[in-house]
Amino acid sequence: MKFSITTIQADIFWENKEANHAMFAKAIRNASDTSSLLILPEMYTTGFSMQTKHLAETMDGSSVNWMIEQAKKNKINIAGSLIIKESDKFFNRLIVASPEGETQYYDKKHLFSYADEHLNYSPGKQELIVSINGVKIAFFICYDLRFPIWSRNIKLKYDVAVYIANWPEKRKEHWITLLKARAIENQSYVIGVNRIGDDGNGINYSGESGVYNYLGQKISNTLAYEFRVENVILDLDALNNYRIKFPAHLDSDKFYLD
Repeated sequence: MKFSITTIQADIFWENKEANHAMFAKAIRNASDTSSLLILPEMYTTGFSMQTKHLAETMDGSSVNWMIEQAKKNKINIAGSLIIKESDKFFNRLIVASPEGETQYYDKKHLFSYADEHLNYSPGKQELIVSINGVKIAFFICYDLRFPIWSRNIKLKYDVAVYIANWPEKRKEHWITLLKARAIENQSYVIGVNRIGDDGNGINYSGESGVYNYLGQKISNTLAYEFRVENVILDLDALNNYRIKFPAHLDSDKFYLD
């Protein structure tokens, strides 16, 4: 079984939702007709901003509706995160919009205290695994990548792990190394989608977006600092055969999360 995905590595207009909607709408048109999932970077509408009170939207706001409209129009599932306000709290929320107009979401669990994210956002508590055409996909956001227990593939509950990010260039080696590690240890495909360019705080991002197979090998071609819409095909039969031949997951430790 083959499963096609599309990643978009792009610069993000700082705190400018309308400009980002226009830019990504144009980019989405370059997705393959066979692609089942298109992935945008973290906080695709604003960049990694702490201005929650000024930039937050609700689940019936313009950006979520934009994602739904794009998913319907292009007949593809679309994932990306934005600032959401709910019950007087703010969340860095990853939303998956389907071509049928349905949405599912994941709130970032590990908040980046180094940048005061924990002072402006509330952490999520629930994981999100979405089945698309029979492929089980787990979704995570940026800093989650550093905490392997949160993404542990217990009983092979997912086939693909997706990490969307605003991950700075100065820590790019961490990003690349950890994406490979998550793929190897969880015997799954791992997709990392990062932004490029400079944000409003002067932080530089080199992208380094990549798709890695269960062996930790990069199977995509997006380059650093490159604006690119890339279509990649995942081979689920090869993944399942590898799990059968090398069933390391059967010896994994048993544990429970609080």
